[in-house]
Parts: sequence; structure tokens; C-alpha cells
Amino acid sequence: MSDTIITSRLEGTTLVVETDSNRETYDSQFLVAALLIFVARGGGAIEPEETAKMLDLIQQHFQLRGAESLELLTRAMSELAEKPELGDLLAELGRSLSDADKEDIAVMALKVIAADGQRKVSEMEKFNEAVEAVGVSPEIVHRAFDRYFAETMPGDL
Repeated sequence: MSDTIITSRLEGTTLVVETDSNRETYDSQFLVAALLIFVARGGGAIEPEETAKMLDLIQQHFQLRGAESLELLTRAMSELAEKPELGDLLAELGRSLSDADKEDIAVMALKVIAADGQRKVSEMEKFNEAVEAVGVSPEIVHRAFDRYFAETMPGDL
């Protein structure tokens, strides 16, 4: 069942959304899960390797247990399906994050894109769309790529 969003507002680092049936809050953990899902869906279906990578990244970044990471991803998928306009509201929350947080999110998104061993243009387009929506500057995106390659490429021979 789809809930219509009536109002939304930022309260610090939390997005508060009121629908015709209840009040929900969304934090940076939810934002990260939603962004990773958005990027992973860029290639069509989310591949098992992408799901595993998202679970791992969320678990490590937020020091969550595996079940909590799975619950967060599942909630993000269902909430985004029920409230399509939620993505734009989450972008507003994303713009309030620090540059360091934005860089971390960009690196995680790059790792999800690479998880299935395929480079899909559609996923990179979704990546660009996502980082633009949350206000990640080109300099931060550049640093995120540098970090991604530093963390994933084998050392000099």
C-alpha cells in the first residue's frame, strides 16, 4: 500500500516524513542504503554480488550486525517502492552531510558498481545522478575515485 507524503522536514541529520497514515524518520544509514540500491538498480536487476557488497559495506561503515544491515536494506527497498517521492527528500538529507561522509558514500557506491565484475554505463549514470542529487562536488567525486582505486588496485609491480 502506498502512503502519500504530506509534509517533510529536516531535524538535524534526520529527515522526518509525515504521510496520511503515520510519521517516519530517516537517518544517514537509511540514506546510504537507499543510494546504494539506487545505483545498483542502474544495471537493471540487483545482482547477488551487489547485494552482498551492499550488506558488507553497510555493516562495516556503520558497525552493524549482519541482520541489521539486511533489515536496513530491506526497509530501504520497500520504503522507496511505497513512496517514490522519498528519493528527492532523501537528497535533501544528503546535501546536509559533511564532505567526508559524501566521499565515503561515493566510494561505497563505486564498490557496489564493481561488485559483479561488470562496468555498466547505466550504473555509472545512476552514480552521477545520485552524487549530483546529494551535492557531492566534482572534487569530492575525484577523491572518491582516487580512494576507490587505491583500495582496490594491486600494488606496483
